[in-house]
Amino acid sequence: MNEPQKSNLINPDFKYKTFAQEDRYVMYALEYLREGNKEEAADLFEKLYENTFNNEYLLEYSRLSFALKRYDDLIEIIEKNREKITNSEDNILKIYILALVQKSEFEKAEKEIKNLLKIEENDSIYELLGSVYIRKGEYNKAKELFGKIYERTSSISSLLSLTDIMYRYTNQRAEAINLLESYITIRGCDNIICSRLLELYQNENNIDGVISILKRTYITFKDKGNAQALEKIYKLLMFYLEKKDVKEAISFLEESGANDEKLLSLYKATQEYKKAYTLANKLYEKSSNIDYLAQIAIIEFEMAKDKRKVLKGVIKKFEYVLTVLDSHVYQNYLGYLLIDYDIDVKKGLYFVKKALEKAPNNLAYIDSLAWGQYKLKDCENAYINMKKVIDATGLNDDEIRLHWEKIKECNK
Repeated sequence: MNEPQKSNLINPDFKYKTFAQEDRYVMYALEYLREGNKEEAADLFEKLYENTFNNEYLLEYSRLSFALKRYDDLIEIIEKNREKITNSEDNILKIYILALVQKSEFEKAEKEIKNLLKIEENDSIYELLGSVYIRKGEYNKAKELFGKIYERTSSISSLLSLTDIMYRYTNQRAEAINLLESYITIRGCDNIICSRLLELYQNENNIDGVISILKRTYITFKDKGNAQALEKIYKLLMFYLEKKDVKEAISFLEESGANDEKLLSLYKATQEYKKAYTLANKLYEKSSNIDYLAQIAIIEFEMAKDKRKVLKGVIKKFEYVLTVLDSHVYQNYLGYLLIDYDIDVKKGLYFVKKALEKAPNNLAYIDSLAWGQYKLKDCENAYINMKKVIDATGLNDDEIRLHWEKIKECNK
């Protein structure tokens, strides 16, 4: 048996009869939503509305139908019940307007928006009108409208819409970028604005602009303690910094302290051995990581003017490192030193062969092997192995060319 008529809480002027299964249907609809089943939830909210004319149910139905792209169904139910929906129900009408836009019914959408504006001049409604202008291809009207909204409110949404129109439709790319730059200069690096500006800089291949925004964003995320986002920004920033200028990448790492491990590798790559040596020692003292001791040994040797003076200490460091680490890189490095400087060729070959067990196709290691074999007068095998290196790399490297000439002479 139906209950007496009650006032709709949203629209007190409209009377509706409660639906006997209302609570049950609401419970089922909410459960469907929890499960992510929007189709079934939408169907239930439609039934709830048709049996109660409660606009809360129509709003939920409209949201779900729009998300499911059921634009025709959404438009039909709202137009069929238009007299029951007052203009104060602007959330329902906004979704209705968006559905009209999706169906390219622009004139009808524009008319509905202007009716809403007669009742209340609201920026969100003006932005809706602007989106209709864009879909109609009336870009100058849209630009003027969003420009006025931005002048009045300085809202992020209006700025994004305005600059998007300028960049994509009215051939004002530089002006759009300038507007976004002005915003972050005055108000700081808002995530959405900086992301948009980064996208435009990337489109324009403006590496300086990209780096500038990424540095700002890095500082913002660092201050907020957002470690995951910070790591992503750092990797992207380092990619562009190294692409532009390794020295600028080094400066950033020195100033920010973002990644001393990366800084050390860049010092070595640019042969800034004094800085590399100081940093490697600092990292070793801080962490006691034996790998840093090996790097100290390499840097010490590479930076020495008279390499024989440091050779004994460098070899001692490597021998200690290799009691702990089973590294083919360090095994080959030590082995080559022992061979090249005639310290202990047989021992050097032992380490080189251990390195080759792990990386049998490494040409640098094969070169070390051939050089050791040459030193032991095993000219035939030295030639065979050195030929592999030459066939793969050619004779551009001075050291390889020297080895090849010596080994060829030996093999005659």
